[in-house]
Amino acid sequence: MNSFIDRTGSSKINQPLVLFLLFISIIGIGYLVTTRGLMIIFLLLALPFAAYFLIRVFRNPVVAFFAAFTANFIALGLSRYIWGAPFGLAVDGFLSLTYLAIFFKYFYTKIDWKPVKNELTIVALIWYVYTVLEFFNPEVKNMSLWFYFMRSVSLYMLMTVVLTFLLFNKYKYLMYFLYFWCAFEILASIKAMIQIYIGLDLYEQYWLDTLGAPTHLLFGQLRAFSFFSDAGQLGASQAHTAMVAIIIAFTARKNREKIFFFITAFFCFYGMFLSGTRGIWGVLGGSMALFLILNRNFKVFIVGLIVGAAVFSFFRYTYIGQGVYFIYRMRTAFDPKNPSLLIRLENQNKLKPYLAVRPFGGGIGHAGTKALQYTPTAFLANIPTDSWYVQIWAEMGVVGLILHLTIVFFIILKGSNIIFHIREPDLRFKMIALLSGVFGIMFSSYGNGIYGQMPTCLLVYTSMAFVFMSKRFDDELALAKSDQNSLKEG
Repeated sequence: MNSFIDRTGSSKINQPLVLFLLFISIIGIGYLVTTRGLMIIFLLLALPFAAYFLIRVFRNPVVAFFAAFTANFIALGLSRYIWGAPFGLAVDGFLSLTYLAIFFKYFYTKIDWKPVKNELTIVALIWYVYTVLEFFNPEVKNMSLWFYFMRSVSLYMLMTVVLTFLLFNKYKYLMYFLYFWCAFEILASIKAMIQIYIGLDLYEQYWLDTLGAPTHLLFGQLRAFSFFSDAGQLGASQAHTAMVAIIIAFTARKNREKIFFFITAFFCFYGMFLSGTRGIWGVLGGSMALFLILNRNFKVFIVGLIVGAAVFSFFRYTYIGQGVYFIYRMRTAFDPKNPSLLIRLENQNKLKPYLAVRPFGGGIGHAGTKALQYTPTAFLANIPTDSWYVQIWAEMGVVGLILHLTIVFFIILKGSNIIFHIREPDLRFKMIALLSGVFGIMFSSYGNGIYGQMPTCLLVYTSMAFVFMSKRFDDELALAKSDQNSLKEG
């Protein structure tokens, strides 16, 4: 008799040891429920799903990488619903889990490191090493600030770039990434519409009443923030996605791609205005400028200049639609005497004498209002940085700013050169869209600190890696086309 076949499940449970363990488990669960509340029930119910997720991750590390992107979109928004939970560390956790899964998957086999060995990895590593050396900056007053904010400044870039090279090294993953990204942005747009036209839920209203009102309720008008950290990040991310999507939509060969990316562009253009964020103009202008240069089409270049001039003239020199709040709000971005702009310039002037004798800055995480709760009496903590580049200058000095700008311009120039040599038109325009979006974020970051924030940072770093890996995709598509031609001839 084969006991594993002939014995029923109930007979297997009907063993003294099994019954004893089951009895102890029931008592333990009852004790936890009475002392910890119903939350323990939800945790126990989640265990099978967590186990299934881990099994999938260790079979295919790409699953954990996409989980990191999911957390990148929703983690900060979830903090409005569950206070005190460290959702900000979820991205770190999933990125680390991805590396762990890769380690075990390739424990007995060799990893192909060839995609990782390129200039982007080198500059990302250089920038990371510089931020690590900033730990020893004598101006650092709180080491925990360095650890917490160094992640978004350099660690995410290095981790994301390497993982993209290792896991997304086939053309199909480029498309998976684009669809995944755009789907979340469409959901963000819909959520923004719900906030404006239907209203906030209880948790969002509480956040607005306690923290968000000074910046998100202006002249009685709500600035939508969706499930992002704030309206500024929503607007920048929506503008970024809108430009990437519209470029792909106009240049894609497949109808299903055209339809999907046109829909994405529509939602994102609408969502960015609902955010009331003036920084969207930097994203739109920067993206459009690089697209017109990389496109190398004189007619498109002229049309782009005319459209850009028309938009600028509409907002700068007319009062059409002034009664509509969102148009009025966007129009203030074109006013050179805007009080917000003047205050930012004044703050930069205050920083100049302080940083003139501190070439390595005041320490990562020590500048701007984010540092007030840690170092309330520090000089840098009491001056808003607003701009990403001003933040880099204040925290890492002129040396760090020069290094950062050098890396930024190298990535754009090298990426442009790579794009010029792509043979497949459809792929080339997708890379132009990605690099134009990256430049738009970089350009807009002069007025806003969006470059290193979620969800923008992971999207930008992944886009960079795809551009630097595009020659590999070009060869893959060329080989596939050659194989198809051979089959037809055969």
